[in-house]
Amino acid sequence: MWQGILGHDRILERFRRAAAKGRLSGSFLFVGPAGVGKAAFAHKLAQALLCQNRAEALLDPCNACTGCQLVLAGSHPDLHLVRKPPDKSFIPLELFVGEREHRMREGLIYELSLKPFLGGRKIAIIDDADYLHAESANCLLKTLEEPPPQTLIILIGTSPARQLPTIRSRCQLVRFQPLEPHMVQEILLREGVVSDPIQARRVALLCEGSLERARQLADPQLWAFRKTLWSALSQSRMDPLGLAEQVWGQVESAGAEAADRRQRLRILVGMAAEYYRQVLYQQSGLSHPTGLAAPAKAKARSKKNDLEEGEEQILFDPVELQALHAWTASLDIAADCLDRCLEAAAEIDRNVNLALFTEAWLVELAQLRASSVG
Repeated sequence: MWQGILGHDRILERFRRAAAKGRLSGSFLFVGPAGVGKAAFAHKLAQALLCQNRAEALLDPCNACTGCQLVLAGSHPDLHLVRKPPDKSFIPLELFVGEREHRMREGLIYELSLKPFLGGRKIAIIDDADYLHAESANCLLKTLEEPPPQTLIILIGTSPARQLPTIRSRCQLVRFQPLEPHMVQEILLREGVVSDPIQARRVALLCEGSLERARQLADPQLWAFRKTLWSALSQSRMDPLGLAEQVWGQVESAGAEAADRRQRLRILVGMAAEYYRQVLYQQSGLSHPTGLAAPAKAKARSKKNDLEEGEEQILFDPVELQALHAWTASLDIAADCLDRCLEAAAEIDRNVNLALFTEAWLVELAQLRASSVG
């Protein structure tokens, strides 16, 4: 574990080798599932490079010097952070080139052109790089291709496919893998997100290696509603309008802010997608990605995974198992429903009316499900 960050030691060694050779500059694109620690790694890397007490090649910040303290406080003059505002669909162009009346006299590109204030380098972290629109991406191209001396630029996204080819070609690609279940479990217990080790294990097995998703799944209110949602989706003649009302109640419980509601709806759509995904595992006899056999065909513990005896019962409770067994339509329809949920998850950020969107999404799922009923 490096500075409290689990699971990415291989990437750390890559950067240590580059730092030891004096080659730790340029532009990098961090990609991988949301919530696996990409942003945390980038921030800790920045702190290590701006630390005033430790040799840069060690990548071992002291946490005590002025440089470390300023990074931890989010106020280091040589560290520049850019991320999508919660109320925006894309990262505004102005964050890169300044407002119209101060164009190219403020913004990230201007800041990187200045000499470092405290240390020997400048660092930029562009989070939410999946939300760069073409104009913002194009204004970055020259800076990414030829960064000022001793400048490190890190873009953080989920997939190379979500970046423009011109961005990908100018960055060194760094792939982050999903966290192992035991790592997620350890973090959840250590941070007090979950107090029960069995519940922590269950969440860790279902979060697909994403700590962000694990924290969401640990919400008792959402966890309880998951049973209601799965049971409704399993019905051959589901009531989409009644379910939409229940889903919308969960969305409203997230608060009045649009960004919080979008995030809650995104989680609920993900829970629906997980139902159809598990139906496919269960009825096809395939193994769950964690290594567990499909619930209806659970077998002895595999030698290829780190699961403990009895974890078939941990993964799903009786209500969820009943919902999985209640699916009577074909696997093709389950796959179509899963595809619709994945499409819906991508559409939530498009400034749609969330209430109408929720209703339309569930009506489409009900129509797909009903197509198998004579």
